[in-house]
Order: sequence, then C-alpha cells, then structure tokens
Amino acid sequence: MNTTSLVLVMQRACMQTFRQPQLALPASSSMVRSCLLSTQPVPAARLPCRVKVSAGKHYAWCACGHSKKQPFCDGAHRKEAPSILPLRFTPEKDGTVLLCACKQTKNAPYCDGSHFKVIFRDLVKSVKGVFK
Repeated sequence: MNTTSLVLVMQRACMQTFRQPQLALPASSSMVRSCLLSTQPVPAARLPCRVKVSAGKHYAWCACGHSKKQPFCDGAHRKEAPSILPLRFTPEKDGTVLLCACKQTKNAPYCDGSHFKVIFRDLVKSVKGVFK
C-alpha cells in the first residue's frame, strides 16, 4: 500500500469521525456498537449531544448507549443491558448543556471530553484494518 492510499483512508476515517452525531445509529455500525446484552456501556455517538434543559425538570440520561432517544433513556436497557440503569438528574438552572453520548465520561451525564478517546480508538481500528 502506498502513502497516497493510506492518506485517503485516514481522511475518510476522519470525515466519518467528525460528522454531526446521529441520535440513533444503525445496528450495522460495527465501529461504535458492540455485542448485545452488554455489561459495559456502548458509545451511542462519537460527539456529545447539545441539549436545552429546564431547571427543576427531571431527566433520565441513557447510561447504556442502547436508547433510540439519545442522550435520554427510552427503556432499551431492560432488553439490551439490564445491569446498566439510567442516571436520573435535575438541572439547577435553565440552559444548554453537552450531555455525553460516548458513555465514557467521569462526570455523568455531562461531557468531560472522553469522546476524544473513543474517536482515537476508532481511528486506530480503521487504520489497522487497512494493513490486514
């Protein structure tokens, strides 16, 4: 494989990585989804979800990554990941927040930048696939 081919593959991987996050990923997305009945959360998207929240309103953040209504829970964890429960939270003030969609944050439900690790891991996996 020549250098030009490698650069093109990396450009395609970066374009896929940095496009706008989708709320629900197709089941065939092997780079983001993992096996069913997981005990570990799976990334629902590579980038956080920007959401308007209201003070005093109760929200349930999807912690498993299987919800079709990301970043909020729709009950999919009952079937897909019964050991992972949603995180209930109530914001103190109105505003727009970034809620984690990669499910790797240490500050749940808010994004702490952990999605960069997910993006890097997916990029490395794509590049390694070229050389197989």
